[in-house]
Amino acid sequence: MSPWGMLRIPRPLIMIRAFRIYFRFELPRTRITNILKRSGEQIWSVSIFLLFFLLLYGILGVQMFGTFTYHCVTDDTQPGNVTWNNLAIPDTHCSRELEEGYQCPPGFKCMDLEDLGLSRQELGYSGFNEIGTSIFTVYEAASQEGWVFLMYRAIDSFPRWRSYFYFITLIFFLAWLVKNVFIAVIIETFAEIRVQFQQMWGSRSSTTSTATTQMFHEDAAGGWQLVAVDVNKPQGRAPACLQKMMRSSVFHMFILSMVAVDVIVAASNYYKGENFKRQYDEFYLAEVAFTVLFDLEALLKIWCLGFTGYISSSLHKFELLLVIGTTLHIYPDLYHSQFTYFQVLRVVRLIKISPALEDFVYKIFGPGKKLGSLVVFTASLLIVMSAISLQMFCFVEELDRFTTFPRAFMSMFQILTQEGWVDVMDQTLNAVGHMWAPVVAIYFILYHLFATLILLSLFVAVILDNLELDEDLKKLKQLKQSEANADTKEKLPLRLRIFEKFPNRPQMVKISKLPSDFTVPKIRESFMKQFIDRQQQDTSCLLRRLPSASSSSCDHSKRSAIEENRYIDQKLRKSVFSIRARNLLEKETAINKILRACTRQRMLSGSFEGQPAKERSILSVQHHIRQERRSLRHGSNSQRISRGKSLETLTQDHSNTVRYRNAQREDSEIKMIQEKKEQAEMKRKVQEEELRENHPYFDKPLFIVGREHRFRNFCRVVVRARFNASKTDPVTGAVKNTKYHQLYDLLGLVTYLDWVMIIVTICSCISMMFESPFRRVMHAPTLQIAEYVFVIFMSIELNLKIMADGLFFTPTAVIRDFGGVMDIFIYLVSLIFLCWMPQNVPAKSGAQLLMVLRCLRPLRIFKLVPQMRKVVRELFSGFKEIFLVSILLLTLMLVFASFGVQLFAGKLAKCNDPHIISREDCHGIFRINVSVSKNLNLKLRPGEKKPGFWVPRVWANPRNFNFDNVGNAMLALFEVLSLKGWVEVRDVIIHRVGPIHGIYIHVFVFLGCMIGLTLFVGVVIANFNENKGTALLTVDQRRWEDLKSRLKIAQPLHLPPRPDNDGFRAKMYDITQHPFFKRTIAVLVLAQSVLLSVKWDAADPVTVPLATMSVVFTFIFVLEVTMKIIAMSPSGFWQSRRNRYDLLVTSLGVIWVILHFALLNAYTYMMGACVIVFRFFSICGKHVTLKMLLLTVVVSMYKSFFIIVGMFLLLLCYAFAGVVLFGTVKYGENINRHANFSSAGKAITVLFRIVTGEDWNKIMHDCMVQPPFCTPDNSTYWKTDCGNYAGALMYFCSFYVIIAYIMLNLLVAIIVENFSLFYSTEEDQLLSYNDLRHFQIIWNMVDDKREGVIPTFRVKFLLRLLRGRLEVDLDKDKLLFKHMCYEMERLHNGGDVTFHDVLSMLSYRSVDIRKSLQLEELLAREQLEYTIEEEVAKQTIRMWLKKCLKRIRAKQQQSCSIIHSLRESQQQELSRFLNPPSIETTQPSEDMNALNQDNSVQPETSSQQQLLSPTLSDRGGYRQDTGDAGKPQRKFGQWRLPSAPKPISHSVSSVNLRFGGRSTMKSVACKMNPMSDAASCGSEVKKWWTRQLTVESDESGEDLLDI
Repeated sequence: MSPWGMLRIPRPLIMIRAFRIYFRFELPRTRITNILKRSGEQIWSVSIFLLFFLLLYGILGVQMFGTFTYHCVTDDTQPGNVTWNNLAIPDTHCSRELEEGYQCPPGFKCMDLEDLGLSRQELGYSGFNEIGTSIFTVYEAASQEGWVFLMYRAIDSFPRWRSYFYFITLIFFLAWLVKNVFIAVIIETFAEIRVQFQQMWGSRSSTTSTATTQMFHEDAAGGWQLVAVDVNKPQGRAPACLQKMMRSSVFHMFILSMVAVDVIVAASNYYKGENFKRQYDEFYLAEVAFTVLFDLEALLKIWCLGFTGYISSSLHKFELLLVIGTTLHIYPDLYHSQFTYFQVLRVVRLIKISPALEDFVYKIFGPGKKLGSLVVFTASLLIVMSAISLQMFCFVEELDRFTTFPRAFMSMFQILTQEGWVDVMDQTLNAVGHMWAPVVAIYFILYHLFATLILLSLFVAVILDNLELDEDLKKLKQLKQSEANADTKEKLPLRLRIFEKFPNRPQMVKISKLPSDFTVPKIRESFMKQFIDRQQQDTSCLLRRLPSASSSSCDHSKRSAIEENRYIDQKLRKSVFSIRARNLLEKETAINKILRACTRQRMLSGSFEGQPAKERSILSVQHHIRQERRSLRHGSNSQRISRGKSLETLTQDHSNTVRYRNAQREDSEIKMIQEKKEQAEMKRKVQEEELRENHPYFDKPLFIVGREHRFRNFCRVVVRARFNASKTDPVTGAVKNTKYHQLYDLLGLVTYLDWVMIIVTICSCISMMFESPFRRVMHAPTLQIAEYVFVIFMSIELNLKIMADGLFFTPTAVIRDFGGVMDIFIYLVSLIFLCWMPQNVPAKSGAQLLMVLRCLRPLRIFKLVPQMRKVVRELFSGFKEIFLVSILLLTLMLVFASFGVQLFAGKLAKCNDPHIISREDCHGIFRINVSVSKNLNLKLRPGEKKPGFWVPRVWANPRNFNFDNVGNAMLALFEVLSLKGWVEVRDVIIHRVGPIHGIYIHVFVFLGCMIGLTLFVGVVIANFNENKGTALLTVDQRRWEDLKSRLKIAQPLHLPPRPDNDGFRAKMYDITQHPFFKRTIAVLVLAQSVLLSVKWDAADPVTVPLATMSVVFTFIFVLEVTMKIIAMSPSGFWQSRRNRYDLLVTSLGVIWVILHFALLNAYTYMMGACVIVFRFFSICGKHVTLKMLLLTVVVSMYKSFFIIVGMFLLLLCYAFAGVVLFGTVKYGENINRHANFSSAGKAITVLFRIVTGEDWNKIMHDCMVQPPFCTPDNSTYWKTDCGNYAGALMYFCSFYVIIAYIMLNLLVAIIVENFSLFYSTEEDQLLSYNDLRHFQIIWNMVDDKREGVIPTFRVKFLLRLLRGRLEVDLDKDKLLFKHMCYEMERLHNGGDVTFHDVLSMLSYRSVDIRKSLQLEELLAREQLEYTIEEEVAKQTIRMWLKKCLKRIRAKQQQSCSIIHSLRESQQQELSRFLNPPSIETTQPSEDMNALNQDNSVQPETSSQQQLLSPTLSDRGGYRQDTGDAGKPQRKFGQWRLPSAPKPISHSVSSVNLRFGGRSTMKSVACKMNPMSDAASCGSEVKKWWTRQLTVESDESGEDLLDI
C-alpha cells in the first residue's frame, strides 16, 4: 500500500451517478437540504457523546491496565529469538505480581515480550498502551466482538475485580446505552423524513383495494367474514358450478392443507447415505404429485377467472411464478438444483391461514416502497464500499480478502453484520504495516460505525413507522380502548362466578324475646345488622347526652353523616346529568357573556389603542383560543358584533362553530365512557356483595375461617401492614416532602411481610451461590440452614396470606394470577426437596430435574415487588406480536433449511486432513497444527514448525453444524440468525460445495439480520410504547408527555444574583459568568485530561513532568474556585451542586498535591490520575449537548432499573441451573478455566458473555458433548464430565431469545422514549429550552433564599417579570393573570408553592389542552379551569361591589355630616320651625326644578331593571349633566370624583333636592341606624348577584376588568 495507490480510491465513486436513477426525490432541494442538515446535526452531537465515552474509557484503560505484553514463555527463551514453540499452549498472559493475576506453571516464566525483541506489529494493535490504541481497543470492545478475550487477558495480567468492573461497565454504558442512542436519533429523524416523503412513498392503505368490494361469506366454521370481491374482474368461461367451487372456503382450505402437507413432506427429507439413489425416491414422487395438483389449481383459476382476471392479483402472480418454477424443478436434471427455491417457497402461502398473521405481514411489508428503497440503498452502499476497498487493498501482499470483487464484497458484508469484523480489520492492519495502520483503522471504524449504528437503525425506524397508526385513528383507538376497559371491569373473575351456579343460601337469623301471638319468620342477617349498628350508634349518642358528657350531639354520627354527605356530594359532582352541573353550566355561560362583553367593549372603546405592536406570548394565544372556543361552544355570538362581518368571515365562524360542536359531542362521549366505567365498577361491587350475602361460603378462606373472624382480622393486619411516612398538612391536606422521602417511599413500596420475604429470599439466593458440584447442599449442613429458614418463613407467609385473603375462591385470593401459581409452585418444590434431600442424583433423572426447578427461587422477587410484576406484564402483554414475528422467522428458517437439506445434505462431510479429497483415502493418522494465539503475529522461521500432534483421519461433518436433516439445519440457521458462526458456515459451504452456493448464506443473513432481528427490535419498542400508553398518542399528546417529563427533571438554577454595587465582587461575578471564562476552563480540563494519555508509572521517567504539569493545572482550578466563592459568596457558591462537585474535586486535588510532594510513590500517582478522571466528568456540565445526552442515559438507567434487576434475576436463575446441568462438563473449544459452570459466579460471567452474543453457540456445543468424547457416570451427575444435548439446546436457546431479543430491546425502547425528552428540536417543543432557562432565571430572582419554594403572593411578582413567550401582558390579558394567580392560591390554599408547581401551571396554560391532553386529564383540567373562571368572576364582581358600597357609604356619611353641620349652624332657625305659625318655605330655583325632573325619572328607570352595578343597558340612569360638576361622574366603567364641590345651600329644600329627592328624615335615620342600612345594602347585593348569574343579556358593566 503506497500513497500513489491511494489515488485509485475515488474511482468507484463514479457508480453513484448510476445509483441516482433509483433515488430520485420529488421534494425541493431546499427541503432536502434542511432535513439532511437537521439530521446531520443530531448525528454529529451523538457522535461527540460517543467520543466522550470512548475518551473516558480510553483514559481509564490506560491508567488501569497499560500494556498486555507479559506472557508465559519457556525457561530457555532467549531475547530476540522468540518462536511459537517458546509460548504456552494456548498462549497465556501472566502477572508480574505474585498475589494477583495468573501465575505461570512450572517450566515457564512470566516475561515481557516487548523486552524480548518483538515489535508492535507482531504483538498486535489491541491494548491499552497509549490513548490512541486504547480508544481503538475500547471501540472494538464496544462492538461486542472479541471483548471477552480482552477481559480474559486483563484477568490474567491484573486483579480480577479491576477487569470485571471495567469491561462490564463498558459493555453496559457503551454497547447497551450510548450506542442505542443512535437508534433513537434515526427514529426521531425518520419520523420527520416520513412526513416529508409521504408523497413519494405513498400513504398507508388497507389490504383491500379501492376497486374491490367487501362481502360477507360463510367460512368453514359456520361463521361469517368479510371477503374482498372485485366486481370489475373479468369472468372466465368455466361453468358456474366450478366458479362457485373455486370461490368457496372449502376449496381454499383444501389447497392450504395440501400446501401444509407438502411443507411437512419436504421437511421430512434427510440424508440417507452416499449409496442411496436420490432422484427417484418417495420424496421425489411426492413432489411430482404436489406439483401436478398445484398446476391443476392454477389452470382451474385461470379457467374460472380468465387469464387477465387471474394475473390482476399480485397473489396469483406469485402462485403462477411458483407453478412455473416447481414444474421445471421436477425435471430430473433440474431436481435438487437452484430451482428448489420455488418448492420451498410454497410455505409462504400458509400465511393466508391466519388473518392476524396476514395483517401483520402486510403491515410490515405492505408499504414496500420504503423498505425496498432501504434494501436498494444498502446494496448500493455495499457495492460502492467493496469497490473502494478493492482499490485500496488489492495489491497488498499476504492479504487475500480483497484480491477480487466477490472477496471484497464478502469482507465488507461481514463487517456490516459485525461477525468477525475485528479479524478482518486486524488482518488488514498487519498486512499494510505500521505506517498505514492508523489510516486503515479509521477507515474501517467509520464504515462500521455508519453500517451498524445508522444503517441498521434505519431498518428499525422503517419497521416502527410501518407499525405506527395514523393520527386520525389514534383518538378513536383511545376511545375504543377506554370502552373495552370499562367492559372488562364489569365482570367478576371466573373463580368467583362459580358461586352463581349454586343456589342462594343467605345467612338467616331468628328473632327471639317477642310475643308468640304471631309467627315471625327468619330474617337475613345482613338486614338485621343495619338496625344493630344503628342501635349501637343511638346508644353511644344517648350516653354522650348524659350530664357527664358534653351537651352536643353525637360526634360519631355527625362524622358519619358528614362523610356520607361528602360521598354523595362527590357522586353528584361526578354525575354528568346532575342539576349541579346544569346550574354550573348556566353560571359559566352567564359569566362568560359578561367577560366577553367587557372585553368587546374595551376593544370598541379604543382602550388598546396607542400601544406599540408586540408579539403575543403563547400564554395569551392559548388563553384567547380557549375563550373563543367556549364562546362558540355556548352559542353566544352576538348579532351586534357579527352584523358587520363579511360573508367569508361568517362562513368561517360557522365552520368553527360546527367544529367545536363536534368537540362538545366528543366530550359527551368521553363523559359517557367515564360514567360507564363508574357503573361497571359499581355493578362489579354489587355482584360481589350479592354473592357475599347469598352464599355463606363466599369470601371464606378455605371455607372454614369466617369473614369477620378475629383470627382473620389479625392475619389481615399482619399481611397488609406497611410503612407510611407521608405527613400531611392538617390545614391544607397536602403531603409534605420530608428530607428522606425517597428512602421512605422505598420502605413503603411493599408491606412489612413482603420485605421480610424479600430479605429471606435474597439470603437464600446468596446461600445457593456457594453451592457447586463439589459442595452440594445435600452434604453441607451450613447450606441446609438457609434452606430450612426459607421453607419455614415461606410456610408462615403463605399461611398468613391464605388465612387473610383465601387460597382460590375469594376476591383477593393468593392464587388469582400467574404470580400466585408461581409462589405455590416454588414453595412445593422447595418443600419436596427439603423433605427428600436426595444423596445420589443421577444425570438426567427426576432428582436432577427437581434441583433445576429449585433454581427458580429468585423469581419470587418478581411477585413480591410491584414494579417487577409490571416488567413481566410488559413482556407478556406483547406476546402476540412477538409470537407473530417468531412465526415469520421460523417460516424463513424452514424455507432455507428445506433448501439446504436438499442441496447440501451429505456434501459438507470431509476428511479432517485437508490434503485428502476422497473418502477412500481418509484413513491413518496425520499431524495437525495447534493454534497457539490469536493476537500474536509471529512468522515461522526457516525450518521451524508450529506446535502440533498426531490425530487419526476421520471423514465427518463440521463439528458444530450440518444439513443432513431439517432439525440440524434449523439449529444451524438459528445460530446464523443470531449472527454468530455464519462466517464459518459460509466458508465451509464455499470450500466444500462451491462458491456459487455462498449466495445462499448471504441472502439468509441479510434477510435475518436486516429484517428479522430488526423486527424484534421494532415489535418490542412498539409493545413498550403501547403498554406505556404512548403508542396511541397523537403527535401533540406525545409532545405534552415529553414536556411533563422534562419539567419534572428541571431544577432551579441556584445561582446567586449579581452583587448590587460595582465593586470587586461584582467584577469577579462578571468574569466568572462570562462565556469565554467558561470555555477556557473547559479547555483546561481537556488539557489536563490529555496528561493521562500514557500510564502514570512510578518507574517511568515521563511520569514526573506529567504530574508536575497536573499540579499547575490544579492551582489554576483552585484559583477558579476562589474567584467563584468571592463572586457568589460562600453560601451562594454552595447552593449549586455543580459548584459543590468542583469544590470536592479541587479539594482532592490540593490533598493530592500535598501527598505527592511528600511521598512521591505509586499510590500518589494513582490518586492524581483519579482526581483528573473525576474532573473530566465536569465536561458534561459545561457542554449543552453532552449534558442533554447524559441526562438521556441517566434517566434511561433510572427508568430501566427494574428491567435491569429483572435481567439479573433471570441471569441468576439460569446460572443456578447451569451449575446443576453443566457444572462438571469437560473443557472444550470455549469451555475453559475462564468460562465454565463450576460455580454460580463463573456461570454469571459466562451468561453475561452470552447476552452479548460472544460465541454463545460454541459454548452450547461444548455443553452438548456426549460419549465417546466424555466419561459417563450413571450414579451421580457430579462424577461425569458429559453434557446434556437436549438440556443445552433448551437452556441456551431460551436464554438467548429472552435476554438478547426481548429484554435488551426493552432498554432500546426506554432510550428511544427518553431521547425525545431531551433532544427534540425547538419547533417540536411546546416549551423550548430558552423558555425554561428564562423561567429558571426569573425564579432565581424571586426565590432569594434559594429553597425552591416561594409564598403564593410572590407568584404575581414572578409572572410580571416573565418576558418572551411566557410574558403576560396586564393591559391585554389581565383576566389571564388573575386566573393564573387564583389557580396557585386554590391548588395550594394560600401556602407555599414550589418551582415545579408554577412551571406546571405555565405549561398547562401554554398548550392547547384540546389537542395535547388525553381524555381523563382533559376533563379534569377543563373542570378546574371552569371553576377558576367562575371563582375569579365572583371575586372580581365582589371586589367591584365592595368599592361601589364603599362609595355609597361615603356619600351617605358625607350627607349625614352636612346635615349635622346644618343643625349646628342653624339651631336658631330650626327652633323657629317648632312654632307652626312661623313656618316659611323657599321657592325652588330653575336648577332645582331640573333636578326634580331628573329625580322623577330615576325611579321609573330602576323599576325596569333593579341593578346596583352600572351596566351598558341602563346608562341613562347615570348620565350626568355636563354643567353639574359637583356630582360624581362615571366614564368607561370607572367612578370619577368631583373636582370641586359646590357651595352648600342653607335651605333644607335645597338639601333635599341636592340628594336626589331623598328626605332629610331618611338621612337622619341613616345616621341614627347605620346597621339597618348596611343590612339592606347587603340584601340588595345578594339579590343582584343572584340575578347576575341567571341574566341572559350580552350587555354588562365594564368594571369587571378595571378592578
